[in-house]
Amino acid sequence: MKRTSLGLAVFAIAGLATVVPATSASAATVTTAAATAAAADPGPETCRQGYVWRVARSSDLVCVLPKTRDQVAADNAAKAGRWTNGAYGPHTCVVPYVWRDAYNGDDVCVTGKERDLAAADNRASSGRKVLAKLWITKYTVPPKDNGDGTATRTSVDDIARLKLNGSHYNFGKVQLVIRWNHNDAVYWHGSVTAKSNAGYPGGSFGYKTGKFDCSAKGKPANAYAYAFDTMSGRYSARVPVRIGCAVL
Repeated sequence: MKRTSLGLAVFAIAGLATVVPATSASAATVTTAAATAAAADPGPETCRQGYVWRVARSSDLVCVLPKTRDQVAADNAAKAGRWTNGAYGPHTCVVPYVWRDAYNGDDVCVTGKERDLAAADNRASSGRKVLAKLWITKYTVPPKDNGDGTATRTSVDDIARLKLNGSHYNFGKVQLVIRWNHNDAVYWHGSVTAKSNAGYPGGSFGYKTGKFDCSAKGKPANAYAYAFDTMSGRYSARVPVRIGCAVL
């Protein structure tokens, strides 16, 4: 098959419908919502729903359960009464306490169980944050099984389409958008429910857009895709794509 650049539409033959950029009220809603939320994006340290910053010190942004943060605050408040002047200096822990080690130099004295929990929370923290990761893969539509031993393939089924994939989102609705570079107009948009999937931290998804991948040697990206976590207001980074080719 052969693909050629075409300004603002994709025309497919062999019985496939003509697809045009989204110009409906729903596209306008995406544009307005995106502009509003962009100004209030809470940043990469945002915890997924159900988690909060630990704040073992003011700069400690490890994401933990609320009850863990409460325990950390209680341990901080009690630290002076758990120190003694001993083998490790004036902040030696009285038996049976040990240093928490939530961060380098953390000498607050806690139970061994609390120290183990701090280490486990440190390891798990990135998977508890709304990092809003997005990447693109490609797929093709397989021949349609006619149920009689034959299969039908249209003339465009061997051309790759764009699939948007993500991880590190809240569990719930994620908006997906592709925009043109030259005028920032919405070319395509959709939504997906981020769920728990083995091997992918947080809420994750894979969404087949049905839009053709128009990348080719010497053809730079002319658009970008991004995802928006509706629960937190976090945006993914922009991922470059090439769109708008005609299938002849």
